Amino acid sequence: MPWFPVKKIRKQIKLLLVLVLLTCAAWLTYVHLSLVRQGRAQPQRLGSGRDDEKLTTGVTDSPGIRAVLSTQRPEDSSESREEDQAPEGRDPNMLFSQGAGRLPPVNLTRQAPPWREEYKGQVNLHVFEDWCGGAVGHLRKNLHFPLFPHTRTTVKKLAVSPKWKNYGLRIFGFLHPARDGDVQFSVASDDNSEFWLSPNESPASAQLVAFVGKTGSEWTAPGEFTKFSSQVSKPRRLMASRRYYFELLHKQDDRGSDHVEVGWRAFLPGLKFEVIGSAHVSLYTDESALKMDHVTHVPQSPASHVGRRLPQEEPRADMLRPDLRDSFFLTPRVEPSSLENVLEPCAYAPTYVVKDFPIARYQGLQFVYLSFVYPNDHTRLTHMETDNKCFYRESPLYLERFGFYKYMKMDREEEGEEDEQVQRRAFLFLNPDDFLDDEDDRELLDSLEPTEATLTQSSHQLPTPMAPTEARATPTPSTPPSPAQERAPRRSRALSWAARAARPLPLFLGRAPPPRAAAEPKVYVTRVRPGLRAPPRPLAPLSRGGPPWPPFPGVFLRPRPLPRVQLRAPPRPPQSRGHRTGSSQPTRLRLSAQAQAPQGTREGQARLLGLAVPTENLNTSSEMRPVTSFLSLSQVSRPQLPGEEEEEEEEEKEEEEEEEEGDDDGTPGDEAASEDSEEAAGPALGRWREDAIDWQRTFSVGAVDFELLRSDWNDLRCNVSGNLQLPEAEAVDVVAQYMERLNARHGGRYVLLRIVNVEKRRDSARGSRFLLELELQERGGGRLRLSEYVFLRLPGAHAEDAEGDGESPEPAPTGPDGHPELCRPLHLAWRQNVMVHFIVPVKNQARWVAQFLADMAALYTHTGDSHFSVILVDFESEDMDVERALHAARLPRYQYLRRTGNFERSAGLQAGVDAVEDASSIVFLCDLHIHFPLNILDGIRKHCVEGKLAFAPVVMRLGCGSSPGDPHGYWEVNGFGLFGIYKSDFDRVGGMNTEEFRDQWGGEDWELLDRVLQAGLEVERLRLRNFFHYYHSRRGMWGTHSRGQKGSRVKGA
Repeated sequence: MPWFPVKKIRKQIKLLLVLVLLTCAAWLTYVHLSLVRQGRAQPQRLGSGRDDEKLTTGVTDSPGIRAVLSTQRPEDSSESREEDQAPEGRDPNMLFSQGAGRLPPVNLTRQAPPWREEYKGQVNLHVFEDWCGGAVGHLRKNLHFPLFPHTRTTVKKLAVSPKWKNYGLRIFGFLHPARDGDVQFSVASDDNSEFWLSPNESPASAQLVAFVGKTGSEWTAPGEFTKFSSQVSKPRRLMASRRYYFELLHKQDDRGSDHVEVGWRAFLPGLKFEVIGSAHVSLYTDESALKMDHVTHVPQSPASHVGRRLPQEEPRADMLRPDLRDSFFLTPRVEPSSLENVLEPCAYAPTYVVKDFPIARYQGLQFVYLSFVYPNDHTRLTHMETDNKCFYRESPLYLERFGFYKYMKMDREEEGEEDEQVQRRAFLFLNPDDFLDDEDDRELLDSLEPTEATLTQSSHQLPTPMAPTEARATPTPSTPPSPAQERAPRRSRALSWAARAARPLPLFLGRAPPPRAAAEPKVYVTRVRPGLRAPPRPLAPLSRGGPPWPPFPGVFLRPRPLPRVQLRAPPRPPQSRGHRTGSSQPTRLRLSAQAQAPQGTREGQARLLGLAVPTENLNTSSEMRPVTSFLSLSQVSRPQLPGEEEEEEEEEKEEEEEEEEGDDDGTPGDEAASEDSEEAAGPALGRWREDAIDWQRTFSVGAVDFELLRSDWNDLRCNVSGNLQLPEAEAVDVVAQYMERLNARHGGRYVLLRIVNVEKRRDSARGSRFLLELELQERGGGRLRLSEYVFLRLPGAHAEDAEGDGESPEPAPTGPDGHPELCRPLHLAWRQNVMVHFIVPVKNQARWVAQFLADMAALYTHTGDSHFSVILVDFESEDMDVERALHAARLPRYQYLRRTGNFERSAGLQAGVDAVEDASSIVFLCDLHIHFPLNILDGIRKHCVEGKLAFAPVVMRLGCGSSPGDPHGYWEVNGFGLFGIYKSDFDRVGGMNTEEFRDQWGGEDWELLDRVLQAGLEVERLRLRNFFHYYHSRRGMWGTHSRGQKGSRVKGA
């Protein structure tokens, strides 16, 4: 029997346990080191950058990245590894981020590809063109960054200056130190840049060591390596026997001298930075033989993703806020068969249909009408109205000058000034009654109209100054104004300045040009409401045969006509003569005058400070007409003495010379005067006085709904206005009628939970068509979606031009009180599961094809809707294998068509439609650079009815540097290139015009629209939420080659 030392084991049990633990620890350490060598170690927390700046790991790829990496197999599985990251907000570049419960993983390259000796002497350079902004963060927001650049090339040293604008650079490769030791790096650029360095050859370990700015406003001169403290890195210990992965990111806007360079130096005192040359760099990999859609070799490091995901913020555009419309299509729909007998059938033949009506070329735009929407879908681009105020009826020039003051009624002060209509201030406060009700483009402010005016008179000590006028009066004897006339103010709807007797205000007065000899003097005014003109009041002379009675005490009228009053304020406020002489005496400003005429033709000498002057012809009288300008009373001068006229004329000439000198120098003439002289002379004319600001001014205003001023005409001028808003009362009334009929039919089976969407197309002759989308609660069941077309037919309306099928019931259904009732329009029902074919012609657009396929795959993943197909018509693309990418994409159905020759959009679309066999399916003529909302399929199906409706959604065209998460752009109100229509209707109208639009595109959509309207179809025109057109440049797109024979090859499943 073998002997076993049980007693010894019991005595040494603790020692044995320690030995076992040490053995396990050694084995685990060995396994971990083995995995590290293979690049499969457990993900560790990223290290700190310079100055302990933590690097964010909660990042994500763009949709195009996810699609390509999910469909392509990497050559070496050890090159990349997916890491699960925690969500940190919403990625603005994600297509359907609101529907995803988990963020997509990040692919960081752990192991570099095999390196070769011939890689030395150059590094990889990726260029991302046509993208605005000067910060590296703007580059990371680019849809194609970092996998799909516009250009792939190489560079021999880390100093690049393409002399271009609005681009971003990504330079990466390996760094080979010349010797062991501590090295400092520095980066200089215009605009921002970042330099990342890895402690080894793994891109996943890269750390930020130096950068220039974060906001896009920072820059340096070439070779200026010490301008910012962030430019210089801390010392890094490098070894000559190893190579280190680095990455340089640079962003350039449209200004400045573009450049980026990286310098290094040994960490010794007094040494200068030297640009890293070709002897110390090498390629990451050779890309010369790879196509643009091959991206598995592109390294993904923290530099490619850090800062890409920002914390959750309030959306800048109201359209980005959650709306039930965006996901309502996921709710089960009420069976249309159960709704057929709810309403009585009626014929549907709107009068605005232009069937067989001859229209001129491109005139179909005038026959497209807009629909009203309830509730508000927030498609109005309110965040863009700072620069574009076309939504309002006033002209931009008018709003720039006067603002919205005409909608405000200033409250009167309690001091008893009953005749004060408008406060006399530096600004002009307007009254809405003083303007026309309907302003047309031809009546905007920039088309000012001349008018004539006469003098006004008053006997107040400091009277209310009326608008500047011109007076023409015959010098007939008259009497001074009576007290009754003094107390009776002149009532007029004209704009005027109300007087305040307390303090004078500055005068915004430009010098009038010399009068024309032949032309009659005129004054330019703002359009005011026309009314009856009051007859001129005769001037009462002070004495028989003497000069006329002055209309304002202390103010004399000079018999010099003012040919034109300048409406705009001068470039600089005119300075008073008191400033020049140093006296505090009030300044007397006079309008330009002519030589005095004989006393037989002109009588009386008067001087009016920016108010009125008589015209040359005093034998005829003119009518009073108000004038609006920035003229306002400032300081009333004392009466001019007889001996002062010549002296003032000389001063006026000197002042004109000084003004001309100041204009030539580009600075005001008296700009160099000291502050003491300015204080001694008093405030200069034209400048606002501090006591002119009334912080206690209040006003009254009524509620204004500018939506009510819009019409359903297709407005091609304003590209920031949203869909027309349907009044709530009208929408609720129609829904109430329908729910009453529905419950009467089904015995109260359904309960209305919410009105999700109501769309109305108005026909003033026969009635209105409504699309009702309601959320219902079924008794004993769940929530359902009701989405049906109804027609509110007017009493007595007939449809004589309806189809002659005899199915139109007569008379029209009306309520017991004669009001119109709802009916079910015949042949106007949309199909929920109809097939939709997206047809897109492409050529040499690898990055956009990958993005489009990724969006389509995401659409299929998030909606589960398999009733759509993608048809790509490829014109011999050379930058990618389109057929292979289409086959690898996760799509329910697809077709690939190949054509030879130059790119032809019309021919490509026609070829795609011809490939569709089912005539009862919908073809959607599409573009490649589109961001689709989640409900795009449902929106196309709802607004396409065979034989009745076609759909032309309005897309928002994003601006340079803008993304769907932060949209800045405008609605493409003129474009009809995105068009949905049944194939049977498309064939009936003749399809695309491939003969005329053979070698070019632009206008083929308008030409198709003309024929669609002439065929008797309605074109539904709506702005879709979250429906964007990506910004892109046409430079280098659709390269041309020799034209060959047309041919196609169809493959799909």
